[in-house]
Amino acid sequence: MRLSFIVLLASMSTGCIRPPEIVLVDRATALEQQASGSFDELETELQRNASKPRPIPLTPEQIEAVGIRQQPFVDQSELTDAGRVDLLLKQHCLGEAKDGTLVDTPTACRGAADRDLIATLVQRVNLARLQLWQWLHERQPKRSVEELRHAWHDAHLHGVVCDGWVQHVDDKWGGKGC
Repeated sequence: MRLSFIVLLASMSTGCIRPPEIVLVDRATALEQQASGSFDELETELQRNASKPRPIPLTPEQIEAVGIRQQPFVDQSELTDAGRVDLLLKQHCLGEAKDGTLVDTPTACRGAADRDLIATLVQRVNLARLQLWQWLHERQPKRSVEELRHAWHDAHLHGVVCDGWVQHVDDKWGGKGC
């Protein structure tokens, strides 16, 4: 046993046996990092965008199924009352009643419409029509206001926009044909 120990010491001193060098690398080298690229900015941007609340795109059919009516494509900011009435008659949100007044018809309305705007518009236009009928009666006192209203309404219906919502003699509502 002693002899084997001496042989071992002698062989170690000669330098024939060396323990292997073991290098553990847990990270990529600088060259490997440059070759693979760094996507820290892109990853941060993707994380931010993924957590950002945004609207979900819906089709017009899905929007109508929920009960939301579409806005008209026409800019109404510079329209006169007559222009607004024509648009709302085409949308069936307003109707020409057989007594000559405008009527709000929300159940038949196609598309989005501002209910407050419609109520104000109906009041303003109906007041103007009543004043017109009174003025006509002052000019023709032999005819009643009701006669003048009917005559005005018959003449006015010819100028109503095509497919405008009108009340027929049988009290049913429908689009005006042209």
